[in-house]
Formats: sequence, C-alpha cells, structure tokens
Amino acid sequence: MKALLILLHAAINHLFGAPVTALLLRLHIQPADPLAPITETYTLELFVAALLILFFLTVRATLNVERPGPVQWAAESINNFVTGQASAIMDHGYETHLPFVTTIALFVFLCNLLGLLPGIDTPTASPVVPLAIALLTFIYYNFFGFKAQGIIGYIKHFMGPVWWLSPLLFPVEIISHLSRIVSLTIRLYANMYASDMLALVFFSLLPIGAPILFLGLHLVVASIQAYVFMLLAIIYLSIATTHEEHEKHEEKVGEPHPAH
Repeated sequence: MKALLILLHAAINHLFGAPVTALLLRLHIQPADPLAPITETYTLELFVAALLILFFLTVRATLNVERPGPVQWAAESINNFVTGQASAIMDHGYETHLPFVTTIALFVFLCNLLGLLPGIDTPTASPVVPLAIALLTFIYYNFFGFKAQGIIGYIKHFMGPVWWLSPLLFPVEIISHLSRIVSLTIRLYANMYASDMLALVFFSLLPIGAPILFLGLHLVVASIQAYVFMLLAIIYLSIATTHEEHEKHEEKVGEPHPAH
C-alpha cells in the first residue's frame, strides 16, 4: 500500500506540483519541497474525496426502486442513520444540511480508516486535516445561522438573556464560540494520533497476534470520532439556526388555553 501511495503522490505532484508551487510562492509561502509541494497527507485527502465522488455518482447512476443494489442499500442505510440523528437534534430544517453533514461524516470516517492500511499514516492524525474540517464546519453553521436569523438575531445569541450583562457575556461567548474550532480539531487529531502511536508501539514489540487487537481498537476509535464530529456539527447547526421567536411560539402553543 505504501508503494501505491508513493506512486499516486508522485503522479499528482508531476501533474499539479509546478502550478501549486507557483501559487504558494505568489502568496509568499515557501513550500517544504518545491518539487513536491503536495504532501502525502493531502494526496490521501484527494484520494478519499475521489472515492466519495465516485460513490455518490455510482449511487445516482444505479438508483432502482424495485431492485436496489448493494451500493444503493449502503447509501440508504447511511442516509437513514444520519437523518435519524439530525431529526432527533433539529426539530425542523435538518433536511437542508443532510448532504453537508453526511459528507463530513464519511470523509472523516474514511480518512480515519486509512490508518488501518500497512505503511499508511492516518490523515486525521495530522493536525492540519482536522483543523481544515473544523474551520469548514465553523464557517458552514455560522453562515446558516446568519441566514436563518439575520445579523441582529444571530448576534443576540452571544448577548445572553439579561441585557445588562451583555457587555460581559458577549466577549466570553465569542471566545467560547471560537474555541469550538480548537475543540473539534484537538479531539479528532489527538484521538487518531494516539491510536496510530499505540498500534505502532505494539507492532514493534509484538509483531504477531497482539497488533490485531489494536487494529480493531483503531477501527472503533475511527468510527466513534467520525460519529462525534458529525454529531457536534449537527448540534452547532441546531443552535445556530434556532429562532427564539419559534421557541416562544411553540411554548405558547403547548400552554393550555384559559377556559372562556
């Protein structure tokens, strides 16, 4: 597998290395290797992205209501699982965000699984990869927060319920909000890095038998971390797009009407 990665890495740099280096130099960024500016980690990310695109295109091309194939069955199972999680957290409007949340979950999961292959480092064990996914998630849910509530309505989220405490709570809430990027990044990176190191240590100490247990542990950690990342993305979306007026209306609807 390492040999295939080296070949793929060399091919991508041969095709796109020169323009990438030129772009980085124009941005005053000095690549570590000007001849191969695209790293192996980024190559693995491109590989996972290509797999996902191929999977989605295959599902679209083979849709069959009467005789669903294994690819369609897998896609429907994934969709049902993500839909169940999203509908349990977001009362309404979750359908719009299913493509993003599903793609994020699958991307993280597949990147995590690559660490099971011999000679391949888990992409998410590099801090740059979780940071990029966390930033994308942060931008996404904030964009839809502003879109759903407007600038004033969304900013009220950071003010707190008591107006005279707003000057104190606002900077605290902003810092807490920004810390979500750090939290998402470190949680995914630290767990996958620790899983890689644990498997590596036991492979060097006990090359037969015992490492299989730690590969199984890596699979469990990979699944849990992808699920947690997806779940947090849904929670942040739910908080960002919830209307206070909608909540108040639901409370009024739930209250018993006085007898006439």
